[in-house]
Amino acid sequence: MPLLIKNANEIVTMQSSVNGPRTGKAMSELSIIKNGSILVEDDCIIAIGPLAEIQQQFAEQVAQADIVDATGKVVMPGLVDCHTHLVHGGTREHELNMRLSGATYMEIMNAGGGIHYTTTKTREASFDELYEKTVKILNQFLTYGVTTIEAKSGYGLDWETEKKQLEVVKKLQETHEIDLVSTFMGAHAVPSEYKGREDDFVDVVINEMLPKVAELGLAEFNDVFCEKGVFTPEQSRKILLAGKEYGLTPKIHADEIEPYEGAELAAELGAISAEHLLVASDEGIEAMAKAGTIAVLLPGTAFFLRAPFARGRLMIDRGVPVAISTDFNPGSSPTISLPFIQNLACMNMGMTMEEVLVATTINAAYAINRGEKVGSLEVGKKADILLLNVPNYKQLQYFYGMNHTDTVIKAGEVVVKEGVFIR
Repeated sequence: MPLLIKNANEIVTMQSSVNGPRTGKAMSELSIIKNGSILVEDDCIIAIGPLAEIQQQFAEQVAQADIVDATGKVVMPGLVDCHTHLVHGGTREHELNMRLSGATYMEIMNAGGGIHYTTTKTREASFDELYEKTVKILNQFLTYGVTTIEAKSGYGLDWETEKKQLEVVKKLQETHEIDLVSTFMGAHAVPSEYKGREDDFVDVVINEMLPKVAELGLAEFNDVFCEKGVFTPEQSRKILLAGKEYGLTPKIHADEIEPYEGAELAAELGAISAEHLLVASDEGIEAMAKAGTIAVLLPGTAFFLRAPFARGRLMIDRGVPVAISTDFNPGSSPTISLPFIQNLACMNMGMTMEEVLVATTINAAYAINRGEKVGSLEVGKKADILLLNVPNYKQLQYFYGMNHTDTVIKAGEVVVKEGVFIR
């Protein structure tokens, strides 16, 4: 049956004359409709605007429609979390005290913790254990208004475990309400068994893993952790170029801990996004702006690692399209609250209330090549829609650290009602 969302206090549509990810002043365009309504048929939006106009133009569908009353609420597109490490075994709460006592991210990893610890736990976990754990996490994401998620592998560092992670994502895409987008990240770290033979592991990723990922259709993107002590810019270039040969679009974990020319490499290779960028150079930022590479910023990671935040304000002012994401992972950002990430971006990266909404909807959608389908409320787009318990969008950042999600509509179906997952 059709679905009519009526009488919203504000509909934040994210519509714009700009085709593609938003930059500069366009990142403040929300295109708000006051006292508006939305009509959905099947899984798509077929009308948006004043209720009287929709009733006149679509009388038959309105007469048949289920009604969702949005009186007093903000309606906006479903949130897009464009950088997560969704599927993994174990947790790492024991590392928090180490970090609070002064240990750095790289010190913990080099001592066998960090990514290596999670790799061990992920290798030990069965497919079913990873699947069931991730279902529960996805259900939580939905209650926070997230309707599309990018999921990286990278906690296997061997083919069988990388494949297991990617196959969990593939099954969840078929069975769960949230839309999932897969990224292969076999080059997340150098496994301990290849210590001192880093180039040999690069060859394994290129010659053994990437061909199988492509053959089995397990990922759309290829990511690498370009960081001192992990993969060099030269090694990263080889891995990303090899991925392009197999049809995988490059992404890159860049300049997270030390400036390492990751932003420059992303621009050079035409990567769809460079991610983290806490210490990206001015030259790298300029190169990304010229190339149109999307900066996926992860303020939750800076918060949890007590690191300097990325220069979001500067990037926007320099013309870089910016998205923000949770970076949900067990070590440096164990949160599913994208609304809290918006708060952090406002308070610590100089982004405005409007910019963080664009950065978690339409720009985040373009960072995973989904901008033509989701990320804004427009006729013909998928009906991924949120009803929020605030009368205007500015209260989303004013009342910080809170989940304002009341109702989540995914592909035209109500899946969260009064904040509770109901499917």
